[in-house]
Amino acid sequence: MKKLFKIIAWILGAVVILFVASIAYVQLAFPNVSAAEEVSIEYSPERIERGAYLANHVTVCMDCHSTRDFSVFSGPPIPSTLGKGGDRFDHSMGFPGVFYAKNITPFGISDYTDGELYRLITTGVTNDGRAMFPLMPYTYYGRMDPEDIFDIIAYIRSLPSIESDIPDSEADFPVNIILKTIPHDAQPSKRPDPSDQVAYGGYLLNAAGCMECHTQADPQGMIIPELALSGGRSFQMPGGTVNSSNITPDPETGIGNWNEAAFVARFKQYVDSGYVAPKVAPGEFNSIMPWIMYAGMKEDDLKAIYAYLKTVKPIKNEVVRFTTAAE
Repeated sequence: MKKLFKIIAWILGAVVILFVASIAYVQLAFPNVSAAEEVSIEYSPERIERGAYLANHVTVCMDCHSTRDFSVFSGPPIPSTLGKGGDRFDHSMGFPGVFYAKNITPFGISDYTDGELYRLITTGVTNDGRAMFPLMPYTYYGRMDPEDIFDIIAYIRSLPSIESDIPDSEADFPVNIILKTIPHDAQPSKRPDPSDQVAYGGYLLNAAGCMECHTQADPQGMIIPELALSGGRSFQMPGGTVNSSNITPDPETGIGNWNEAAFVARFKQYVDSGYVAPKVAPGEFNSIMPWIMYAGMKEDDLKAIYAYLKTVKPIKNEVVRFTTAAE
């Protein structure tokens, strides 16, 4: 019997040693991305203008990196806070840890070179080698045309500098180990010609990170590819839970019965001269979807996204849009 106990003890010891060694290896070997390249971006008015369009209406960087006013519908960013960061994402919202959006005004990024910013945006690795939780969808940005990323960098460099003290993010175990293995070198693509509407729409949908919110996630916060764009990802709001919509072309539970005009109008209603964002009290339906920001997207760009969505796999998934905390 003693011999059996010794064997079991040796096996358990070996398992512990292997486990500790594996963690040590991940800590030392990851994130495994290339060094930041030497990049010098010309901060031309054209770049800044294009970057402003992308950051505010396509990639919507200002959505998380500003203070959103959720006392009104869709939580539009408060203009005086653009880029200051501070948005908190934690367990109450289903995240495996506590994560903060950083300050991306010149105050927060002054110690980054252009090359380091490009690597950060496209791989999720900071200039001191830390891996970020992919709350910022860097895996999507890493597939964008570098020129678009350069435009965004030019724009955020042009923002008024706002001082803010943002806490460091803290992921729970074992996610704090796993997230180190997620970053990989960017796999950039050339922005398709808008005349190829479906390809261009797919490019814009990737840039907008639609997949991230409109797809259910596993307990570690990673989306489930088999359920792409079928909605149902839950987000905690004051007084209730909002669930993302099914945007596959399923005719019963998705957008299969929408035509192009209806799709575009769904966005553009929020920039109509007569629109005033309604006040929303805690417990009433609100949306985490930044409708007012996406409403500033060019009509042709929205039409391209619609054209692409009509080509994806239809998935039947009936989504309950909102449930109050009492339900």
